[in-house]
Amino acid sequence: MQKLKRLMARLFDRTFLKFVLVGVVNTIFGYAIMFAFYNLLGLSYWVSSACNYIFGSILSYFLNKHFTFQDKSRGFQTVLRFAVNIACCYLLAYGAARPAVRWILRDCSQKLIDNAAMLVGSVVFVALNYLSQRFLTFKKAEE
Repeated sequence: MQKLKRLMARLFDRTFLKFVLVGVVNTIFGYAIMFAFYNLLGLSYWVSSACNYIFGSILSYFLNKHFTFQDKSRGFQTVLRFAVNIACCYLLAYGAARPAVRWILRDCSQKLIDNAAMLVGSVVFVALNYLSQRFLTFKKAEE
C-alpha cells in the first residue's frame, strides 16, 4: 500500500499539474483544428485528427519541454523521441477509439460516430502521452 501511495504521489505532482495546464491550452488549439477540419472543411476522420496532432504537437513540444518538464537537453534526440511518442500514442489511441465507438454507437450516423471517436481518442491519447512523455521522452535522471 505504501508503494502505491508513493507511485501516486510521484505521478500526480506539480509536473502533472503543469502538464494539465499545457494540455488545456493545447486541447483548445487542437480541437479547434480537428473539428473545423472535419466539420467545416469536410476532411476525413484521419486527416482531421492527424492535423490536430501535427499542429498541436509542435505547440506541445515547446510548452512541455520548457515549462512542464524544464528539459535543458539540446539536440535532435529529444525531438525524435517526442515525435515517435506522439505518433505511437496517436495511432494507439485513435486506432482503438474508432472501432470501439463504432461498435457502441453502431446505430448512429457516421458523423456522430467519428466525432465521438475523436473525443474518446483524445482522452486515451492524453493518458498515454503523459506517461510516455514523463517517463520516456523527458525522463529525468532520478526517475
